[in-house]
Amino acid sequence: MILRSVSALALAAVLAFPAFAADEVATAVDDQGAIVVTGQRVEYGARESCSATRTCTDVKDVPQSLSVISESQIEDQALRSIADVLLYVPGTSPGTGEGNRDQITLRGNNSTADFFVNGVRDDVQYFRDLYNSERVEVLRGPNAMVFGRGGGGGVVNRVTKRPGGEAYREFALQADSEGGYRLTGDVDVPLSDGGSDAGLRLNGVYENSESFRRGVELERYGINPTVGATLGDTRVDLSYEYFRDHRTADRGVPNFQGRPVRGFDSVFFGDPEQSFADVDAHIVSAFVEHHFSDAATLRNRTTYGRFDKMYQNIFPGTVNAAGTQVALSAYKDTNQRENLFSQTDLIVEGDLGGLSHTLLLGFEIGRQDTLSRRFNGFFASAANPAGVGSISVPLSAPTVNANVVFLPVNNNAGRTPANFNESDASVLAFYAQEQLRVRDRFEIVAGLRYDRFALDVLNRNTAATYNRVDNLLSPRLGLVFKPTPALSLYASYGRSYLPSAGDQFSSLDATSETLKPERFDNYEVGAKWEPVKGLLATFAVYQLDRINTRALDPVTNLTVLTGAQRSRGLEIGLERNMTDKWQVSGGYALQKARVTRATTACPSGTCEVPLVPRHQLSLWNRYNLSKRLGLGLGVIARTKSFAGISNAVTLPSYVRADAAVFYELTDGIEAQVNVENLFGADYFGTAHSDNNIAPGAPTTARATLRFRF
Repeated sequence: MILRSVSALALAAVLAFPAFAADEVATAVDDQGAIVVTGQRVEYGARESCSATRTCTDVKDVPQSLSVISESQIEDQALRSIADVLLYVPGTSPGTGEGNRDQITLRGNNSTADFFVNGVRDDVQYFRDLYNSERVEVLRGPNAMVFGRGGGGGVVNRVTKRPGGEAYREFALQADSEGGYRLTGDVDVPLSDGGSDAGLRLNGVYENSESFRRGVELERYGINPTVGATLGDTRVDLSYEYFRDHRTADRGVPNFQGRPVRGFDSVFFGDPEQSFADVDAHIVSAFVEHHFSDAATLRNRTTYGRFDKMYQNIFPGTVNAAGTQVALSAYKDTNQRENLFSQTDLIVEGDLGGLSHTLLLGFEIGRQDTLSRRFNGFFASAANPAGVGSISVPLSAPTVNANVVFLPVNNNAGRTPANFNESDASVLAFYAQEQLRVRDRFEIVAGLRYDRFALDVLNRNTAATYNRVDNLLSPRLGLVFKPTPALSLYASYGRSYLPSAGDQFSSLDATSETLKPERFDNYEVGAKWEPVKGLLATFAVYQLDRINTRALDPVTNLTVLTGAQRSRGLEIGLERNMTDKWQVSGGYALQKARVTRATTACPSGTCEVPLVPRHQLSLWNRYNLSKRLGLGLGVIARTKSFAGISNAVTLPSYVRADAAVFYELTDGIEAQVNVENLFGADYFGTAHSDNNIAPGAPTTARATLRFRF
């Protein structure tokens, strides 16, 4: 309650600052060195990225698929989550994450951990908010050279806001047709007479939302002050974020005869009163950048985060053959994690044998301590006070008021202890990268990273300990040819690894501690083209191979690393400005991801990977009819895909249209209305498994009033 009051007071403080001139424009260098503009609208996308190569590089010169969702696009489309962002990125799909976390599928590879903030790992399982994001970058293909382990299909990196050096303030109030509302504030205040020498950036959010799903609610709030100062040739930024998210854990609807059940889009399966997810996050970050000269820069970012997570749910299982009963089960998980990471980069620019080059040398150290515990739910009754692990209820009335007891055991009869693990993960990494430019036409990007990843796990139930150390070498090679300044052609290769404990360290045991990491190899060719000034069109063809996947040897009945998966696809992207009045963001993906050799999840060895539609299309447009009036129109289309690896349940294809109207009431005050699912399509957007399928929202309107000073 105290922290909630602090967040509310912080937002009130934002409004208390005096108004500043609307025509002020501030520029600053972001936490990776990129130029940030505040006080005016910026275009969709970005011209430069400092994440893809750890050096600030023109997007056209990055030999990799990269999509950037800018703050302007986030505001125009009223995007509030990572899942919203991915709808407009080709080759990506959001998952439901069991109703308690962000979960993504990039190029056919599923992950709960491939998330980063300013290039630093942010792998805890929770729902991230975009209130303090300058932009969101989605990089496809293995990224271990830059980001370390994982990232086999790609990564999602949020770049946060920081002091810009000039006075600026923005406040927004949003309300929607489901009865929810959201309040955000963003203030940038100089703290010195020199303008850009020192400043404070304060971002805050409070949201209280309802849903078209009966009984589903959300409350979240956060505050993120950042203080920055320039001292001679050194820039220092100190940041703290507190974020809390409390929501109903909604697992969606089950399937019947291979399709999502129809007619239950708004019906909760289970008990919404006993299905919820709570997370409290405290994140402290320090960034230091020192310029020895125009050619040499040293950077360090150190981040500490403490996360407390509790997740409890009663959820649907199988519908019986007659279509009259549905099974319900329950469990609860608790998880506490502390992350500490420090990254140091030395960037040297100059000439090498008469050729222009940028050399990156760096190292990373990190530690992650996790305590997780599982409690299974038992449905008690007068006839059976000890309870049973699952019950069946009428499909016609699947919302229940259940008497559930959560116990740290797998069953009541044998009282087998459920998972109760303590893990300590540490990483030590060194990396080097060279960007060598041959005149203005040809560039070579070559890098190599070494990671020592060590994991120790204590099973608190049995006192058994398991440990494994992996020494990982991750190469990267890219060739860029620019026949004209507006066109870049590239070819690239990259490799990543996923240790045997998985992306959340949850599966290290007597078997997995002997297994090598999974390996991801990506081969890609593509083009990036500016057909007109301000517009970027991208094209990529790739093959991504995943090997060392677990399988069960039918002869010895032992786990072996013979499984494999292959993803192939084509991606087309479009972002930035068609004209000075017309901004666009969208893409198309043709993709196929299949298991090519038997795995434990796919014994047949011929399964298609779930949540990978063969065709995926999205396009969003904003067109300004006048200085004050603008219109937005978007479309999302996806062909059918599978809900789970069994390939037994199909998510039907769908097309959804969105629209928006923007009107500037007066200088610095703008109103906008967004309508999602304009024509009321009945669809199922994503899933977590065959019986956790998310119905798409019906026509929903959101009205926003935004003040900029």
